[in-house]
Amino acid sequence: MGEILGLGVTHYPPLSGVDDNLTAVFRNALADPLLPAELHDPANWPERARQEWSDDEGRAAGREHRADLLDGFRRARAALDEFNPDVVIIWGDDQYENFREDIIPPYSVAVYDDMTVFPWRHAHDSSNMKGKPNVWGEPEDTKRVVRGNRAFAKHLVESLFDEGFDLPYSYQPLHHEGFAHAFLNTMLYLDYDRTGFDYPVVTFPLNCYGRKVVSYRGNITPLGVERELDPPSPSPSRIMDLGGAVARVCAASAARVALIGSSSWSHSFLVDKNSRLFPDTGADRRMYAALEAGDYQSWRDVPLADAEASGQQELLNWWALIGAMEALDRKPSYTAFAPSEIFVSNKVFAIFEEPRP
Repeated sequence: MGEILGLGVTHYPPLSGVDDNLTAVFRNALADPLLPAELHDPANWPERARQEWSDDEGRAAGREHRADLLDGFRRARAALDEFNPDVVIIWGDDQYENFREDIIPPYSVAVYDDMTVFPWRHAHDSSNMKGKPNVWGEPEDTKRVVRGNRAFAKHLVESLFDEGFDLPYSYQPLHHEGFAHAFLNTMLYLDYDRTGFDYPVVTFPLNCYGRKVVSYRGNITPLGVERELDPPSPSPSRIMDLGGAVARVCAASAARVALIGSSSWSHSFLVDKNSRLFPDTGADRRMYAALEAGDYQSWRDVPLADAEASGQQELLNWWALIGAMEALDRKPSYTAFAPSEIFVSNKVFAIFEEPRP
């Protein structure tokens, strides 16, 4: 029987940059001419937002937020190294990167061989890093080899057919060279200390942005912009079913598999009720409380419309992970909530370890 480690992380793009870039999205939202006048005054902001902005416009808070994220990543990496997987499966969103107008699958598996990627050449558009220094000081020609596991990826696709999921797959990228930022950043951050990342990876893109994936290109738009909406994403409960099916396939194999759900939680620029300035922290706190308690039914009961209203589209990547842990009857051994009102989103880390005898 296979063994499984579960990890929940973030792929927050500004973490690739320097601390002063963490407020870029917030500053742009503040400059929106349609922002309600009262929100230009910090006195009308949530208390945490006022504290983070402080008298230095978020610089000190940015350094603290980075430290919180690095602690989560280092804990996740330590658990990954101790587990020593044969393959790492990552659920992440494709944000109008590899999949565009010609095909938007609800979910798919990338059946790739080893791939050479150039993080700062390929990810300019998707990670908003064009012309910006990265925190490691790496030049544009920096390259990394990401190991694949074609045989296991094919086995996963074939086995999921038997689980009731007729899964699209691909042997090569379509529109985006290398990997979309949800996957590439996850690998870069798990190797933040640059000790190397040699585990074979299978990426599992989900259509998280659904109604806004093509018309809005899964990206930030100013207030007042309304476009024709696309068909929706799969529902949270359907994604949990998918995660549970993946867990059963992995458990029935002979492999040691790490399952990673990668995303930040509520995204400020998707929360209309907060004028796209702040995330829906209340909704995130409720989800986090259910995570800590292992109350996965509460996760399953969230309608897609509620997730969208709270800017939790990318949380579908975590819904897949939670579905896997539900199928394994596994509660988290470690969780951490890294809150933020002005750095786009709250971030959460979780580790679900194999039960010890």
